Amino acid sequence: MPATAPRLSVFTESVIRGTTRLANAHGAINLSQGFPDFDPPEEILAALEKAARGNFHQYAITWGAPRFRAALARKINRFTGLAIDPDQHLVVTCGSTEAMMVAMMTACNPGDKVLVFSPFYENYAADAILSGAEPVYVPLHALDFHFDPDELARAFALKPKAIVICNPSNPTGKVFTREELLYILKLAEEHDTFVITDEPYEHIVYAPYEHVSFAALPGAFERTITCNSLSKTYAMTGWRLGYVQAAPEVIAQARKVHNFLTVGAAAPLQEAGVAGLELPDSYYTGMREAYTAKRTLFLNYLKRTGLSYTEPMGAYYVMVDISPLGFADDNAASEWFIRTLGVAGVAGSAFFREPEHRFIRFHFAKSESILHAAGERLQKLISCY
Repeated sequence: MPATAPRLSVFTESVIRGTTRLANAHGAINLSQGFPDFDPPEEILAALEKAARGNFHQYAITWGAPRFRAALARKINRFTGLAIDPDQHLVVTCGSTEAMMVAMMTACNPGDKVLVFSPFYENYAADAILSGAEPVYVPLHALDFHFDPDELARAFALKPKAIVICNPSNPTGKVFTREELLYILKLAEEHDTFVITDEPYEHIVYAPYEHVSFAALPGAFERTITCNSLSKTYAMTGWRLGYVQAAPEVIAQARKVHNFLTVGAAAPLQEAGVAGLELPDSYYTGMREAYTAKRTLFLNYLKRTGLSYTEPMGAYYVMVDISPLGFADDNAASEWFIRTLGVAGVAGSAFFREPEHRFIRFHFAKSESILHAAGERLQKLISCY
């Protein structure tokens, strides 16, 4: 048998998906894979029913149905102030996952360096490697996960082709400040570097923090490739509707990559997705309030365990320091949580380049009843140390 591609040996199958399978096998409450257990807004569901009976069952335009792109452009303008041309600045993709792959393959040649903050969502390094690029890791320092300006400057001195920023961050819940983003922009301008941003949690931000879209910073648009999706904002991760936003010259190339990766996102889902993009501001206010309540509920349970944890500024993830429990590593701890406590979280080492084994990541995008049940099970930790 011929050998498979050597680059595939550098990374493993998704640890998150593997944890979900183990959770399902043991009947554990799954706080590992970050998807909600509640439905999208009723307006979207009604639009989906209507689209299913409409004329939307063949290919849409490869880079996105015109009505969907127009609604998307209006929504981006509403929240960022950017004047987005739906025909020049957007490519609709199969989720933010494809958007990141499109962005990486559009920006990078084989051998280029790509800066990735660590800890990072596991796809980023894999995307760089599959594109033939070399990931260079810049540490974010726990527990607030800040970057050291000097360390970042030294990484930029390697002349990377791109840097990846997840804001708000999966897995840490960090929201980058405007000052941090401006510093990154300054370095990117000095070294002529693309900034690839992943922003699917843009509307899940907790007071007093605010999300700043990198592309909206002064002078940033021409070098920014924004990846985003409808998945988290509208509780529809299974729909796989995402997009790339960039300058026309970049989008012209991104369309080529997207065309030969997936041809196009699902036409009836794009039609129904318009209803989400047209929801009023009150929807986003209500969503933030709901997630704030979930965060408070789950963190209160964690507080009672006595373990240290990050207090997320955005997104819906918590990194819990399980080192006082005395496990040899976080993978053993994650499996013990599933088998013994019946609560699944992801071993934090899946997100770190450094040899870091003291964290488990949990998410709280669940109904209050599920969070109460998980929290009660976690109270058994009190007797463990």
